[in-house]
Order: sequence, then C-alpha cells, then structure tokens
Amino acid sequence: MYLVYTPEGADDPQRWKYDPRKLMTVEREDIERRTGRDFADFVKGVVAGNSLCRRALLFTFLRRDHPKTRFEDVEFAWDELELQFSRSEYLEMREKALETFNGDELAAALREIDSELETAYDDTEDSGKARPPTAG
Repeated sequence: MYLVYTPEGADDPQRWKYDPRKLMTVEREDIERRTGRDFADFVKGVVAGNSLCRRALLFTFLRRDHPKTRFEDVEFAWDELELQFSRSEYLEMREKALETFNGDELAAALREIDSELETAYDDTEDSGKARPPTAG
C-alpha cells in the first residue's frame, strides 16, 4: 500500500510505501502521542480515512525527508492525499475473490479489482504475497 501526496500545483506526486510494520519505534510512539490512539487503532484509522491519522502518517513520511518539518505545518486538501494499493495487492485481492465469491458477487468484485489493476502502481520490490496493513 502506498501513501500518495499530490499537493495542488505539483507536477509529480510523492509516493511512500506504507507498511505499518516498517515504521520505526520512535515514529510509532510519536504517532500514538499525536493521535491519542494506540498504534493498532491508528492503522485502522488510516485505512478507514481518519483525517488526523492520515495527517500523522503524512507528517511521518515528510519528516523523513525534511527533519525540520513541524506537524502544525502539515495541511492537505482531502483530494491531495490518498492510499493506493499496489498491483501485487490487487492481484492478491483477485485471488481471494475467486476463492470467496461466486456468481454476481464474483463478477462485480472482479470488475472492480480489474478496473483498479489497470492503473495500479506496479511495485516490483514486492515479492511473494502482499500483506494486509495491520499492526499485529
């Protein structure tokens, strides 16, 4: 999964690979302090679209490149920040849909997944199965 930030007027989006398991301890603790959530709830909040959680995540990634970035300075319009699944994650979803659904449900799921696959970011670094973004 990727966090993609495209501020208004930017030519190219900034893209960071988002795997909660790869955030460093100090980053996780900072996120917990800033959001008032334990890390597992933060991870769920990011996926569910919680604005504070997504702001904290964006801040974490921006600060890696620009250490003097302040949380108070991180603002974004809702359409400037999104989570995107990689191609390998969509392929795994497709496999699970084939195992789980049938009939009209399967057809609808495959249409949606295949539509997203057309434009999904091809993450060549991923090997093996994509893992869901969980804290545990």
